[in-house]
Amino acid sequence: MALRRDWVYENNGGTCVAIAGTDYCVIAADTRLSVGYSIYTRDYSKICKLADKCVMASSGFQGDLKALQKNLAARHLIYQHQHNKQMSCPAMAQLLSNTLYYKRFFPYYTFNILGGLDSDGKGCVYTYDAVGSYERVGYSAQGTGAGLIIPVLDNQLKSPSPLLLPAKDAVTPLSETEAVDLVKDVFASATERDIYTGDKVEIMVINASGIRQELMELRKD
Repeated sequence: MALRRDWVYENNGGTCVAIAGTDYCVIAADTRLSVGYSIYTRDYSKICKLADKCVMASSGFQGDLKALQKNLAARHLIYQHQHNKQMSCPAMAQLLSNTLYYKRFFPYYTFNILGGLDSDGKGCVYTYDAVGSYERVGYSAQGTGAGLIIPVLDNQLKSPSPLLLPAKDAVTPLSETEAVDLVKDVFASATERDIYTGDKVEIMVINASGIRQELMELRKD
């Protein structure tokens, strides 16, 4: 399908997943960068470390993604100079929401998940739409493979409704190892059906010890 000449957006595909636990957060994304049936690169990281305990994964248009990452990095640097400390994950979540909403009339064409640890050391995941509306959840998926992955996560994790009172923590009951294994399983499954997801999955595990990275090979066709 031919695009209009004034159409400035392009979806480069990819899938992101995050799971929050009692004392950890797992956030993952595949490494394929493609347009239509063309694969531009098989080794492109969609995950960006924003602070010591805060990581963002994004899919969508990678030009907008790079601009968004630079914007957040500059604002975080200003925050560190003014307050002499790193921004917390909930504060970064609000900053990302404000940044996306500021561009709501010509939005960043990115689909974002923010993950990390809050001030109490609990895992937190924030999921966003394109114009900054966000919610803290126990797990989330964004990107071209999200429709394949979310039903599996719903079946396995089933977060409590935010409408229930008293409110319950939006964290999953899995251990850190079980969460990593679940992420690997859902990516291996989504790769079978989504041509924009594949090659490798990059997994970041955030806990009290810091951030650990894992890589797993996926289908390359």
